[in-house]
Amino acid sequence: MKTLLSSILLIGVISCANKSTSGSNDVKEISVSEVVNADGQATAAFAEGCFWCVEEVFEAVAGVDSAISGYAGGHTKNPTYALVNTETTGHAETVLVYYNPEIVSYKELVRVFYLSHDPTTPNQQGPDRGSSYRSILFYQTPAEKAIAEDVTAAMKTKFKAPIVTEIKKLDTFYRAEQYHQDYVEHNPGNPYVQNVSKPRFERFKRSYDGKLK
Repeated sequence: MKTLLSSILLIGVISCANKSTSGSNDVKEISVSEVVNADGQATAAFAEGCFWCVEEVFEAVAGVDSAISGYAGGHTKNPTYALVNTETTGHAETVLVYYNPEIVSYKELVRVFYLSHDPTTPNQQGPDRGSSYRSILFYQTPAEKAIAEDVTAAMKTKFKAPIVTEIKKLDTFYRAEQYHQDYVEHNPGNPYVQNVSKPRFERFKRSYDGKLK
């Protein structure tokens, strides 16, 4: 019983919802009206739990230039982390991925999305619970929507339970507060990073057969 209680307490301590809210609320709306910008970079957005973990995953994929932690999929303008954490804004923790489409395709990034989290748990990813941790596959064009639907259908055989991922058009992305950006890199000793982010990243690397940096 003591062991079980200790495990429950540990999960509570290292939950992504217990992230520090120190620092300014420097949230910024980022325009995603163009899929490919002037520099030849394309963008794609994915929500699959704590954005600390997700950012590390996508930044390890060959062809990805960077990933930004933020909020998307909701109805509240200019959300802050503290507000999103109330589960009332409709937003999910999301990463906006900047990538080179000549090296990695949107379809391949969708595969990365499915292989780096559990898409069968509604409003939950690991120890994190709430609608802000739900699984959302965002698209920006009809072509991307078709790809998202095709890959989702193909992935159904890889999971024992039904996939609950939302396939949703990306309307607005808000860049999260600065202290969330590249959090795993800057805070390797954080308990959540050690007990959740890093093990999740290692599981992804074992399951992914694509090219990493």
